[in-house]
Amino acid sequence: MRSILLAAGLFAATSAFAETRIFVVDSMDGYEIDRCLAAGEPCGAHAAAALCRNRQFEKAIEYGKVDPADITSSVSRAKRAKAKNIVAVTCSR
Repeated sequence: MRSILLAAGLFAATSAFAETRIFVVDSMDGYEIDRCLAAGEPCGAHAAAALCRNRQFEKAIEYGKVDPADITSSVSRAKRAKAKNIVAVTCSR
Protein backbone atom coordinates (compact mmCIF):
# COMPACT_ATOMS: atom_id res chain seq x y z
CA MET A 1 0.00 0.00 0.00
CA ARG A 2 2.86 2.33 0.82
CA SER A 3 4.44 1.84 -2.62
CA ILE A 4 1.14 2.64 -4.34
CA LEU A 5 0.87 5.91 -2.43
CA LEU A 6 4.48 6.75 -3.26
CA ALA A 7 3.92 6.04 -6.96
CA ALA A 8 0.75 8.14 -6.97
CA GLY A 9 2.61 11.00 -5.29
CA LEU A 10 5.44 10.87 -7.82
CA PHE A 11 2.99 10.85 -10.73
CA ALA A 12 1.14 13.86 -9.31
CA ALA A 13 4.43 15.71 -8.78
CA THR A 14 5.69 15.10 -12.32
CA SER A 15 2.40 16.07 -13.94
CA ALA A 16 2.30 19.24 -11.86
CA PHE A 17 5.62 20.32 -13.39
CA ALA A 18 4.58 19.65 -17.00
CA GLU A 19 4.86 22.84 -19.00
CA THR A 20 1.87 23.76 -21.14
CA ARG A 21 1.27 26.66 -23.47
CA ILE A 22 -1.70 27.78 -25.53
CA PHE A 23 -1.09 28.93 -29.10
CA VAL A 24 -3.73 30.89 -31.01
CA VAL A 25 -3.84 29.94 -34.69
CA ASP A 26 -5.90 31.30 -37.56
CA SER A 27 -6.19 30.52 -41.24
CA MET A 28 -3.33 32.92 -42.01
CA ASP A 29 -0.76 30.78 -40.14
CA GLY A 30 -0.65 28.04 -42.76
CA TYR A 31 -1.43 25.05 -40.53
CA GLU A 32 -5.06 24.80 -41.74
CA ILE A 33 -6.22 23.53 -38.34
CA ASP A 34 -9.19 25.86 -38.68
CA ARG A 35 -10.31 24.15 -41.90
CA CYS A 36 -10.03 20.68 -40.38
CA LEU A 37 -12.13 21.69 -37.39
CA ALA A 38 -14.71 23.52 -39.44
CA ALA A 39 -15.25 20.46 -41.62
CA GLY A 40 -15.12 18.05 -38.67
CA GLU A 41 -12.19 16.18 -40.18
CA PRO A 42 -9.66 14.19 -38.12
CA CYS A 43 -6.76 16.06 -39.74
CA GLY A 44 -7.06 18.70 -37.01
CA ALA A 45 -5.30 16.39 -34.52
CA HIS A 46 -2.36 15.86 -36.87
CA ALA A 47 -2.06 19.56 -37.62
CA ALA A 48 -2.21 20.46 -33.91
CA ALA A 49 0.49 17.89 -33.13
CA ALA A 50 2.69 19.31 -35.92
CA LEU A 51 2.23 22.83 -34.61
CA CYS A 52 3.33 21.75 -31.12
CA ARG A 53 6.36 19.86 -32.44
CA ASN A 54 7.40 22.87 -34.55
CA ARG A 55 7.37 24.96 -31.38
CA GLN A 56 9.50 22.44 -29.44
CA PHE A 57 6.62 20.91 -27.48
CA GLU A 58 6.04 17.19 -27.22
CA LYS A 59 2.33 16.90 -27.94
CA ALA A 60 -1.00 18.65 -28.38
CA ILE A 61 -3.25 18.17 -25.37
CA GLU A 62 -6.33 19.79 -26.86
CA TYR A 63 -7.43 22.12 -29.61
CA GLY A 64 -10.65 23.75 -30.65
CA LYS A 65 -12.36 26.78 -32.10
CA VAL A 66 -12.25 30.01 -30.16
CA ASP A 67 -14.73 32.85 -30.31
CA PRO A 68 -12.76 35.90 -31.57
CA ALA A 69 -14.44 37.99 -28.85
CA ASP A 70 -12.73 35.82 -26.21
CA ILE A 71 -9.25 36.67 -27.47
CA THR A 72 -7.63 39.69 -25.90
CA SER A 73 -4.24 41.04 -26.93
CA SER A 74 -2.66 37.91 -28.42
CA VAL A 75 -4.21 38.60 -31.84
CA SER A 76 -4.75 42.07 -33.25
CA ARG A 77 -8.28 43.32 -33.89
CA ALA A 78 -7.60 43.62 -37.62
CA LYS A 79 -6.38 40.03 -37.78
CA ARG A 80 -9.39 38.79 -35.77
CA ALA A 81 -11.75 40.57 -38.15
CA LYS A 82 -10.16 38.86 -41.20
CA ALA A 83 -9.94 35.36 -39.76
CA LYS A 84 -12.95 33.13 -40.27
CA ASN A 85 -11.92 30.45 -37.80
CA ILE A 86 -9.55 30.93 -34.90
CA VAL A 87 -8.26 27.87 -33.07
CA ALA A 88 -6.45 27.52 -29.75
CA VAL A 89 -3.98 24.65 -29.40
CA THR A 90 -2.72 23.62 -25.96
CA CYS A 91 0.73 22.04 -26.15
CA SER A 92 2.67 20.18 -23.47
CA ARG A 93 6.36 19.35 -22.92
